[in-house]
Amino acid sequence: MTENVVVLGAGMAGLCTALAIAPTGRSVTLLERDAAPPEGVEATFDQWSRRGASQLRHSHAFLARMRKLIGDEHPVLLEALEAAGARELRFADGLPPSLKPGYRPAPGDADMSILVSRRTTLEYIMRRYVEAHPNVAIRSGVFVSGLISERNASGALVARGLRSDDGEACLADIVIDAGGRGSPIADWLLDAGATFIDEGEDCAILYYTRFYALNDGHSEPPRGLAPPNGDLGFLKFGVFPADNDTFSVTLAVPDVEQVMRAAVVRPETFDAICANLPGVAPWTDSARSRPVSKVYAMGDLKSRWREMTPGGAPAALGLFCVGDSLVRTNPLYGRGCSFAAIEAHLLRDILNRSADPVERARAYSGRSRVELFTFYADMVEQDRAAAKRALAGLDPDHKPSLRGRLLRAFLEDGVAITIRQDIGLLREAMRAFHMLDQPRAWLRKPGNLAKILRVWARGRGANAALYAPKPGPERPAMFAVLGLDANTDLARVRAEG
Repeated sequence: MTENVVVLGAGMAGLCTALAIAPTGRSVTLLERDAAPPEGVEATFDQWSRRGASQLRHSHAFLARMRKLIGDEHPVLLEALEAAGARELRFADGLPPSLKPGYRPAPGDADMSILVSRRTTLEYIMRRYVEAHPNVAIRSGVFVSGLISERNASGALVARGLRSDDGEACLADIVIDAGGRGSPIADWLLDAGATFIDEGEDCAILYYTRFYALNDGHSEPPRGLAPPNGDLGFLKFGVFPADNDTFSVTLAVPDVEQVMRAAVVRPETFDAICANLPGVAPWTDSARSRPVSKVYAMGDLKSRWREMTPGGAPAALGLFCVGDSLVRTNPLYGRGCSFAAIEAHLLRDILNRSADPVERARAYSGRSRVELFTFYADMVEQDRAAAKRALAGLDPDHKPSLRGRLLRAFLEDGVAITIRQDIGLLREAMRAFHMLDQPRAWLRKPGNLAKILRVWARGRGANAALYAPKPGPERPAMFAVLGLDANTDLARVRAEG
């Protein structure tokens, strides 16, 4: 008998779920509270209202692992995305000037391609692709108000479907929660007596994004010495090329920088910051491009890992979480869409291998942890370190510990410089970044560590030509340019103890 699947949400996680499961022949119904998009990628960007997706108009890219998954399993979709204007940025495109002259393609380089586009374009094309499957239905404007469940003879909670706010029951053999970070299903499970485990914490950062379009007759600036992305401690920034002559700039501000947070949402301040970042200024120069959106803000950023089968006991049989309802990540790392796609395809394989609901739940939990938890844990560790640096950066008199100074020197004068001269090491680092290899595994290899230590030991003078230009001004200088008080947040933190 063919199984029926009902999915809460038709955002990226829901679409990835339909993308993975539809080819198996199962009937898939996605229930989405927001309206369907208008026709066309430009109308979708300009007009589509998505209250359920606060990140809709923030910078997006498909990391290499997701781009490879789409290319390997859904090549027609990849062709459709590229036809709509999505572009690939290849490994060679991101090489520093010191490595470009001697670059020779190597096996595996083709796997490290990023697919870049506006999120609205990605979602619009994916939605049109999956709903063209005869066994997929996307129902928009449906408000789901409850989980339909029952206890089986063994006392286990079994999901049977979802109920809309008008009382309609959408019964199914499999229920998938792809409702994102605001999904109510976890609360409904708790109300039904289910048990699961949440772990996580605040990302301690907020995001601000603005979109731009290239002026007629102009192209993107060439990649120069100044990086179009970077971390100043009090501010992280990045330029994201997109589709159809558009791009976005995202500025990420630590939670403790309340003065900057209040100012950056103003378009004139946002553009002034961009003008003072050497790698960003050529992109946002009014002679080359023009803003085509307001500044979009996104807060309440938390990391979370949800264990739905604690101790091997499923919270609910027949129910699976995909995307942010299972794992929430800091958007800084660009892993959210990749996590969702990997989870959806893992789930497909597990559903195909076994019909036993307990075995399915345990296998999905176990495989998700094996594939993704190290990336999640690495993200949390980096977020904690960044929050500490941001807090210390408020105080111009702060003196880092000896350990802190050594670690910073190792990273800035050792790792970063070695990568800029050793393309093999850069390949390994980028494979980890793109989730093709485990995070930091490359850094633990004795041979790689020896390379880094040799370069570090040469000293800054001998390595001077390999340093990238400063990505931007120091905090006091940036605040002065913007007319902001650099001492207000330090006084507040001290007053709060």
